[in-house]
Amino acid sequence: MEAVTHFMNDTVEFYRWSLTIADKRVEKWPMMSSPAPTLAISCLYLLFLWAGPKYMQNREPFELRKTLIVYNFSMVILNFYIAKELLLGARAAGYSYLCQPVSYSNDVNEVRIASALWWYYISKGVEYLDTVFFILRRKFNQVSFLHVYHHCTMFILWWIGIKWVPGGQSFFGAGINSSIHVLMYGYYGLAAFGPKIQKFLWWKKYLTIIQMIQFHVTIGHAGYSLYTGCPFPAWMQWALIGYAVTFIILFGNFYYQTYRRTPHSAPKAAKSVTNGISTATNGYNKLEEVEENGKKQQKKGRVKRE
Repeated sequence: MEAVTHFMNDTVEFYRWSLTIADKRVEKWPMMSSPAPTLAISCLYLLFLWAGPKYMQNREPFELRKTLIVYNFSMVILNFYIAKELLLGARAAGYSYLCQPVSYSNDVNEVRIASALWWYYISKGVEYLDTVFFILRRKFNQVSFLHVYHHCTMFILWWIGIKWVPGGQSFFGAGINSSIHVLMYGYYGLAAFGPKIQKFLWWKKYLTIIQMIQFHVTIGHAGYSLYTGCPFPAWMQWALIGYAVTFIILFGNFYYQTYRRTPHSAPKAAKSVTNGISTATNGYNKLEEVEENGKKQQKKGRVKRE
């Protein structure tokens, strides 16, 4: 017990010390004064993961078609704004794409980049709704380990990123990822319109490929910075490399299970796609598609309307 108390005291002291090197510019920004709101929201998310399926188990699924269309295209707009702000801010500040230290100045372009990164962090909290929609639609099998791991860790880790390094090379990965999310949520939004549009969405497979390329680029970029001695915090570079490796493994397994396994051994739901995180869009999969030319397939159970 004494060892545990000693460990807790050391942890508290380390956190207090770390606050002395945190970015003072973001200290008063919403959600940034303490990790408590981020951790509380994440705990509520995990609680919903447990309670949500139990609540919906014997209830009819919600359709949420209109809600998903609005949500997905709102995420397109948000991610486009983030990518645009990071690109224009970095260009105005004269950022290097290979090595860019963090500047904690109040320069208008540096603050612009920090603000865009803060919105990027907020977007990761909003993305918890992806899981909520799965559960409300009783797509419990879509809430995979990769799906939960991706959503939960991104929100928490980017709080750390904004607290200590909201600038410099942080713009690189966030800019790439937000650009990819424009494509992904655009795909989800179009898929939510139903079979008339879904049949034209031939490019779903390449979303996962683009994401896997992103992780390799992240590792290469961080590795180059470490090799050349770039004055960007080394702890974050190593954390990025380790984090990206876990995604390469998990996304690689998803890609194999979805696209490379032989037809007789592939799961029936493998043809439906999400952002590479599970096998359906955030609320829709192609097993639900119905033809409109008098050949509609009978759905199991009645579905609640909005």
